[in-house]
Amino acid sequence: MKKMTEKFLWDAFAGESQAHMKYLIFAEEAEKKGKKNLAKLFRAIAYAEYVHAKNHLRELGGIKDEIANLQAAIDGETFEVEEMYPVYNETAKLQGEKGAERTTNFAMEAEKIHAKMYQEAKEMAEKGEDYKETTIYVCPVCGYTTEDQVLDRCPVCGLPGEKFEKF
Repeated sequence: MKKMTEKFLWDAFAGESQAHMKYLIFAEEAEKKGKKNLAKLFRAIAYAEYVHAKNHLRELGGIKDEIANLQAAIDGETFEVEEMYPVYNETAKLQGEKGAERTTNFAMEAEKIHAKMYQEAKEMAEKGEDYKETTIYVCPVCGYTTEDQVLDRCPVCGLPGEKFEKF
């Protein structure tokens, strides 16, 4: 693929991915206000944006076998923990942006756990095994993630454990 086309497809992938997430968040907000049909509209179009992003990623060769996909996930989470979020967090501190400091710290702490989970899944996949059967709990405030048991309180943001999302 020619460089300019590749760059534009990566840009399109980023834009479609952001639109997908933004519209899901908008749907959640509409639902909270009792606007079920508006929420449905946001969700439907969010799905279309997901389809666009998936098509772009596939064309870019970004979807591979499970081990390569897990390694890409590990690499992404590790980059966020070791490089991206520390810099974003320090910049937020330097500029006195308390909200940005909080959200970048929340994300950084969760990404550490995600990298470990993906690493464990990759080790299992390399043995030909599926990921272990487990229940995963995610804090809806900060993204802290834990398996098999929900804690009394989130160790990152303090949210009561009964409010965690269960997967």
